[in-house]
Amino acid sequence: MTRRIVGCMTGTSIDGIDAALVEIDGTGLAMKPTFLRGVSRDLGPVREPLRRLAEQQPMTAGDIAGAMHAFAHAHIDAIRDLLKGEACDLICVHGQTVFHRPPASWQLMQPAPIAREFGVPVVFDLRAMDLAAGGQGAPITPIADWVLFRSSVSTAIVNLGGFCNITFLPAGCSPSEVRGMDVCPCNNLLDAIARRLMGVPFDAEGARAASGTVHDEALEDLEGILASMRGRSLGTGDETGEWISRWRAHVSPETLAATACEAIAARIGSATQESSEVYLAGGGARHRTLASAIASAATATVKPAASRNVPGEYREAVCFAILGALCQDRIPITLPQITNAPSPAPLSGAWILP
Repeated sequence: MTRRIVGCMTGTSIDGIDAALVEIDGTGLAMKPTFLRGVSRDLGPVREPLRRLAEQQPMTAGDIAGAMHAFAHAHIDAIRDLLKGEACDLICVHGQTVFHRPPASWQLMQPAPIAREFGVPVVFDLRAMDLAAGGQGAPITPIADWVLFRSSVSTAIVNLGGFCNITFLPAGCSPSEVRGMDVCPCNNLLDAIARRLMGVPFDAEGARAASGTVHDEALEDLEGILASMRGRSLGTGDETGEWISRWRAHVSPETLAATACEAIAARIGSATQESSEVYLAGGGARHRTLASAIASAATATVKPAASRNVPGEYREAVCFAILGALCQDRIPITLPQITNAPSPAPLSGAWILP
């Protein structure tokens, strides 16, 4: 059995839509996925209302409904560009996390226009059943990382998204041995520095951070904040904007960015010290200053996820294609040892049928 599945991801950094077309041979946990291609598209005008929602700013019901409609059509445009007129069998969309504080979480999405446009089932709201069962609803990709990256050596998959999360795959592990956790804010923090202090959406390739120097006192302050986040899923209220506010008058934007990179890298280095290989994925992997700091902090060999035939910028979209296939196969996608949901894990996903 072969399926062509589209996975779509928009992360908490609210920077764009990533869509991946994945060919999946087989079913269940024995499936063999192959990345075919991906596209990344800017969110355009819908970015600002999504950011306002994520920042808990007041909006009318009409504004929210309009944002949902525009967001769905932004997905349609990205998927149309991805498919190039070809067919697919299933679309899995994450939606935009605009609030996450378990047991409450909202991944905003209106999937009906997508199902109508492409004439295939759409699965969405993949975190809801885990949350309903008492879990954290996150991290959600570790089982897909197991499908993609498991090997004969201990491996860590580091996602440098809005928040950094890590999947740990012991050598030759089964799904029940996979571990995963949220670590700290990543692009949410770095992009906030860029927006608030540099006047740009993000620090392209970390060039501005590269010209800064680490400020010891600001570093100690941030490390204390990040250490307090250990052991739970991260979301609304964990972006560390208060640290930026506290230090912006005392150090340059470049120094603040360099200091943030150092603190994030230290958390990742500490978390991955038992892994033999570390793979970097997510938008933050393109931030050269951050990637260099991680390589210096880690004891393991650090490589891009692309070295395992999964382009880092599309890893989450590929993971969501895999999660969509598992939902279709009625395989639980969350792991109780990671989300703290009761075992056995619930089946996940809400469906829109064309």
